Amino acid sequence: MPLTDIRILHEDPAFMIVCKPSMLLSVPGRAEDNKDCLITRLQDNGYPEARIVHRLDWETSGLLVLGRNADSHRELSRQFHDRETQKTYIALCWGQPQADSGHIDLPLRYDPPNKPRHIVDHDAGKHAQTFWRVLERHTDYCRVELTPITGRSHQLRVHMLSIGHPLLGDQLYAHEQALAACPRLALHAASLGIRHPVDGKPMLFESPAPF
Repeated sequence: MPLTDIRILHEDPAFMIVCKPSMLLSVPGRAEDNKDCLITRLQDNGYPEARIVHRLDWETSGLLVLGRNADSHRELSRQFHDRETQKTYIALCWGQPQADSGHIDLPLRYDPPNKPRHIVDHDAGKHAQTFWRVLERHTDYCRVELTPITGRSHQLRVHMLSIGHPLLGDQLYAHEQALAACPRLALHAASLGIRHPVDGKPMLFESPAPF
């Protein structure tokens, strides 16, 4: 498959930053019909050395960093593991939060009977934290900035649902009105701050949300 819709924002011998479109897997799925993904397209189109560092849900668009050699991949992976990166997302959420900002600290776990959904579980869930801030208020929804401190699967989607404001267009968690309000999941990885894996220089990359 071609690199269709994958934008390369930065590349050097150590790493690259790309913008993943919505409805594309980050890595291959288990099913045979889920082999098309971002990393495979890159490796098949001039970047055979590219190595995935982190992932975005297939419906989520936005910034991803990939290592281009073993040492850079290891260092970038360490930065994510040690929470030294800075990530912000832009989203559209249903309704009107009473406050203009807040902090969600709720543990999450996978919910096998309802796969691939995740749920809040105070006993068996893994620690998860998200900061949120309202950027714009509209009639039925808000534009918000989301800053995850942890990186749990579906964290932002489940956390916003937990406070009564599901993301628009979310096929897994949104109610009927919120689902119909946007033709795609309204979640975009808009900024990513890392340190260069070779010289340690702080670097910030940004990608405006397409909604």
